[in-house]
Amino acid sequence: MLSRLRHPEPSPAAGSDLVIGAHDLSLGYGHFPAVKDLNLEARAGELVGLFGANGAGKSTTLLGLAGWLRPSSGSVSWLGETTTARMHVRVRRGLAYVPEESGVVPNLSVRDNFRLSRGNVDGLAQAPELERMPARKGGLLSGGERQILALTRAISRQPRLILIDELSLGLAPLIVARLFEMLRRAADQGAAVIVVEQQVETALRYVDRGYVLRDGSLALKGTVGELLDRRDELEASYLSVT
Repeated sequence: MLSRLRHPEPSPAAGSDLVIGAHDLSLGYGHFPAVKDLNLEARAGELVGLFGANGAGKSTTLLGLAGWLRPSSGSVSWLGETTTARMHVRVRRGLAYVPEESGVVPNLSVRDNFRLSRGNVDGLAQAPELERMPARKGGLLSGGERQILALTRAISRQPRLILIDELSLGLAPLIVARLFEMLRRAADQGAAVIVVEQQVETALRYVDRGYVLRDGSLALKGTVGELLDRRDELEASYLSVT
């Protein structure tokens, strides 16, 4: 259970420049409010977890931060300035977004999928399990291999911010640990990272801080230690803690 987790050492870069922030942010689809009056932030060097039950508003929050979904009220700050820029503009300025389905193109090879990031193909060396099969089609990769490819592709661009949705969905524990280690390394090298994750116990071994959403609103926030001190409230939020 959560009480057995060891609080990791904070990232040495945590607490530096603000990369992304939501300020009284509300988001929705048509007249349906999916996220209400949300405040959160991620700074360079931080790995931040975004937790909550299905339907809590986690994916909607990422889409709002990425610029794909426009706020119905409130604002988003990006690299120190309030912005309404669309997603492709933020990508040019250092945003990397990994969707729930990883975004791997099934008919392209590993090498060509990687090239979609406009990163150096030498970056595949960060993923030895993929480096030895560069010609394999994306559609023939396992779920874990696809997620490793998508994440390696994102990290290779040396982004200022990585947003990743449902990191571990349907994946084996060893693969999940591998992915979190990749994210932790990216944060330690200076990126701000926000990860949506259902496996809270695993995530709290790697993240610096976390936010918990419930029904589109912020229910809890804090460092790993602060969240563990409120573990009863965490478990009451219908989170996956096994």
